[in-house]
Amino acid sequence: MRLFPCTTTILLIFYSFLISADVRADPFDGLRVGIRRRMAEDQIPSLAVAVARDGEIIWEEGFGWADRENRVRADEHTMYSLASISKPITATGLMVLVERGLIDLDAPANRHLGPAKLKACVGNAREATIRRLANHTSGLPLHYQFFYEDETYQRPTMDETIRRYGRLISRPGETYRYANMGYGILDHIIARASEMDFAQFMRREVFLPLDMTHTSVDIGPRLEKYAAVRYTSDQTPLPFYTFDHPGASAVFSSAHDLVRFGMFHLKQRTDDQKAILSEASIDEMQRPTAEISAHSGYGLGWQIATVGEDLRVVSHSGGMGGVNTLLTLVPKHKLVIVALVNTNTSLPRDVTRDIFEILAPEDAGRWQESQNGTHDNDHDAETTLSDLRGDWSGHVETYAGELPIELSFKDSGDVHVRLGEQLKTLLDEARLEDGYLRGRFSGDIQTDDANRRPYHLHVHLKRRDDVLNGSITAISLPGSRAGNALSYWVEVRRR
Repeated sequence: MRLFPCTTTILLIFYSFLISADVRADPFDGLRVGIRRRMAEDQIPSLAVAVARDGEIIWEEGFGWADRENRVRADEHTMYSLASISKPITATGLMVLVERGLIDLDAPANRHLGPAKLKACVGNAREATIRRLANHTSGLPLHYQFFYEDETYQRPTMDETIRRYGRLISRPGETYRYANMGYGILDHIIARASEMDFAQFMRREVFLPLDMTHTSVDIGPRLEKYAAVRYTSDQTPLPFYTFDHPGASAVFSSAHDLVRFGMFHLKQRTDDQKAILSEASIDEMQRPTAEISAHSGYGLGWQIATVGEDLRVVSHSGGMGGVNTLLTLVPKHKLVIVALVNTNTSLPRDVTRDIFEILAPEDAGRWQESQNGTHDNDHDAETTLSDLRGDWSGHVETYAGELPIELSFKDSGDVHVRLGEQLKTLLDEARLEDGYLRGRFSGDIQTDDANRRPYHLHVHLKRRDDVLNGSITAISLPGSRAGNALSYWVEVRRR
């Protein structure tokens, strides 16, 4: 049967609509279903996600509850605690002052400090430069310390924190060791160089010029209603907490603000963002100057992974009590991905992987490879430990005083430890890796800071001929609240 012209026209329009609707189908619809299912199964309070490609935000959305008790839903403007994603943000503020000539990246950090200075237990403190603080090669050890609003123990001044923990336990430039303390010192240096409070400087010179209106150090005035509550894994709200290293961990931001921060660092700033850094400074931040593994390095606030000749992944993650976050930049695909959660879960990494598979399927496998970089070293712990057989003695140096320590390496492979006048105990999981003795034991380091919570003492000592030196770190035992990791200098010699 022959169709009338008007009928034919109507059918053509209808088929054209179906084809265009299919083309416009949202590529993230399936992922939304998976996110909601995972959140229900794992009892995850909320997730906020944002994605930008080719200089345009193509998806931003919140799921679940930012505040379950008050029934506040999460959205793209909800402010999440970022944990260590604070580091590239702090490094951005640092580079603003570098461009103004107020800070020299390769000058000694002590040049910018007050009465409390970094002290070298090994090496030379003058070689602990601003750059080495920023790329985790200054020689500072593992450190984090939390202060909860419902506890009486208060955060000391930064000068006091430096006096207690500003000890270099390896030679500057000798090795990469992730150190929150370094970024605590950097935020202190930023404040001193700018003659402003760190939070005030970041708001005035970074957040507002980049139009990041839902971003602050801790929770800024009048932003309280936007902040997501941090929850433990059993869904208990955590009281507000802060640190003695704000530049490493204390920034709050929304998915919307953070994806635009990522766009700025891909040199794709929006019309309402000011050019607070030159392109050369952005490149410098993403240039790895410290080696983490064979295919991964650290620049100024960024971790940079390289797979093959053409895929670079510039990123930073964050994780602590009630926080898991991930910010990923992929220059090849002009892609920025943000995933923020207010509890402890692997969901941000899983969502980032799924988004990458949707938008860049040809490189999805290589992205996964970039996230799994490890050191390519083989270790023979038993054989190497046998070289240390015998008795070693020395001291642990804390801000409260010195403690004698003895290590005895037995023919059986066991290692015994005696700290002060305490009973001898076994060094559990004793091993030598890359020339470092590692293990843990029970003991009392006898400082008020460490004894706020139960802990084990973790050994990290470098062998230097007949000397072992490095750190003993009091790491809080797992609990409902994030604890502390407080490191002290130790040196022992073979008797």
